[in-house]
Amino acid sequence: MSADHPRYDAVIVVSFGGPEGPDDVMPYLNRVLEGRPIPEERKLEVAHHYQMFGGVSPINAQNRALIDALRLEMAGHGIDLPVYFGNRNWHPLLPDALREMADAGVRRALAFVTSAFSCYSGCRQYRENIRDATGEAGEGSPQVDKIRVFYNHPGFIEANAARIREALEQIPSERRDAARIIFSAHSIPQTMAAGSRYEEQLAETCGLVMDVLERDGYDRVYQSRSGPPHQPWLEPDICDFLEGLEPGSVRDVVIAPIGFVSDHMEVLFDLDTEAREVCEKLGIHMVRAASVGTHPAFVSMVRELIAERLSADVPKRSLGQWGPYPDVCPEGCCAYEMPRRPVARPP
Repeated sequence: MSADHPRYDAVIVVSFGGPEGPDDVMPYLNRVLEGRPIPEERKLEVAHHYQMFGGVSPINAQNRALIDALRLEMAGHGIDLPVYFGNRNWHPLLPDALREMADAGVRRALAFVTSAFSCYSGCRQYRENIRDATGEAGEGSPQVDKIRVFYNHPGFIEANAARIREALEQIPSERRDAARIIFSAHSIPQTMAAGSRYEEQLAETCGLVMDVLERDGYDRVYQSRSGPPHQPWLEPDICDFLEGLEPGSVRDVVIAPIGFVSDHMEVLFDLDTEAREVCEKLGIHMVRAASVGTHPAFVSMVRELIAERLSADVPKRSLGQWGPYPDVCPEGCCAYEMPRRPVARPP
């Protein structure tokens, strides 16, 4: 191996994590929101969303399915590396995964983070999580290198286009061409967006998907804001956007969760529940496109991203004007100072 392509002996899939039962919900939310200026009533509201679905987020199960598919994909292409799983916010937690890897003799690993776009919470924070988990795991913990963001990788674009085609098939053929395609991504604070290329990358991805679909015109909206009311976040919100459509102007919409690679609670509640209720009230037929999940093009993409870090002979594929994102994030990339709840001081 060259200096630019060191030897790796494992892969770890790194994700956000989610509760897997009613008793997990509040401990999970307390961990996610620790120190942040989130009103208690907002936390209880989100807890209710989880309890509506039995206290279970689909994210862990979907990540395990992705790992199973990735193992088969890697084996089929001669990549003989174990695949581990570690989360930022819930079990299996990153420090535990790194200890398991160390016990198995892993010394250097590649991390595939389940976030396609650059921003603090989707990229830099994960790098910080990996750094902190390495310290917590202690002596012998492996070095972990993050794989590049993949918002413009052909496999990501192809998988999203395929999911939208599947959704369009659920609309009567005579109405299909007039259906409105709405891409939805997680909203972030405007100050966080200003320190990254999040909005540019989202726009690039949506445009590339539409090119594959050979369709003109789409809308880009946001969902799942969770900050204090006075803090500006990216807009428009998906429900506000739907409410603002001219009455009778739209009969069918396809909502594509472009900002998510698997179904989170935000997808189940904000899109499948709230947005659907708005559409029903407005008399709009809504179809939600599936997230890329374990689509073969997406799984193949993950394997390609691993392979390109193992050998200089594997090309780095990308579409659009920006080219492949660098393996090592530029210094200062996605910088953001997370607001923290003031510490109470004695009088």
